[in-house]
Amino acid sequence: MSAPAATTTTLAEYQAEAKRTINRQLTEDQRLIDAAAGLAEEAGEVLAHVRKHLLQGRPLDRDALALELGDALWCVAITADTLGISLEAVARRNVDKLRLRHPP
Repeated sequence: MSAPAATTTTLAEYQAEAKRTINRQLTEDQRLIDAAAGLAEEAGEVLAHVRKHLLQGRPLDRDALALELGDALWCVAITADTLGISLEAVARRNVDKLRLRHPP
């Protein structure tokens, strides 16, 4: 059975969908450490796929990487939400920083 087609198009919509799936039994502090630690774990999984491809000659599994990147995005969304920050604000601030470092 294939996954349903994604209909989320904005960062705000994504963040709302991600928030819908949080473990409501966790305290705010527990949710923060869960999401932040999860981000590190997911980044490690992304790195493992890339490392195995580049250093061990395995085929690059783009579908698996896309899933891991999605998991990392969930962790970013929940970390930000727990801190009261929107993903849109995170993206906007990052674009501002990038434009300062690399002017158009």
